[in-house]
Amino acid sequence: MLPRLCVFILRLVGWRTVFAPPPGPKSVVIVYPHTSNWDFPLGLLFRISSGVFMHWAGKDTLFRWPLRGFYLRVGGVPINRRERTGMTEQLLAEFARRDSFHMVITPEGTRSRTDHWKSGFYRLALAAGVPVGLGLIDYGRREVGIGRWITLTGNEEADLAVIANYYADRRALFPEKAGPIRFKN
Repeated sequence: MLPRLCVFILRLVGWRTVFAPPPGPKSVVIVYPHTSNWDFPLGLLFRISSGVFMHWAGKDTLFRWPLRGFYLRVGGVPINRRERTGMTEQLLAEFARRDSFHMVITPEGTRSRTDHWKSGFYRLALAAGVPVGLGLIDYGRREVGIGRWITLTGNEEADLAVIANYYADRRALFPEKAGPIRFKN
């Protein structure tokens, strides 16, 4: 009943869901563009409506009282971005430990404009041998969801070209904050 309620709420506010189901029990899902705090409630409504429990990474400073318990219950994984803490290794351990694990990551790493994406999602998906879901919150079409799945080849340039092509006509709430799809040189 809760998934139907979430779809109803999304429709009520003018959004529709796009959902290509995961091809297996484990995956990395990237969400682009990510420029607004409104992305979280829209993404959470989609996650519940999909029926697939997905985890998401957030900066650890978000996981404070009074919201800590709520964020953990809805799949939050606190990440300390102030230090290099081996995030990829920690998440790889989660993939190995669990029978089902879908990790959602915003590759920009922030809602502010950046000149490159963080490559952690890429390294994680390759190391775990899992597909990558191309998640979206498209304010132009008012669509939220996962539209496509890809298997990374290990050729960063070719893989990023496929990803950039998919996101080419997607629009952020604040388009000027959406950074280019490339890794730091």
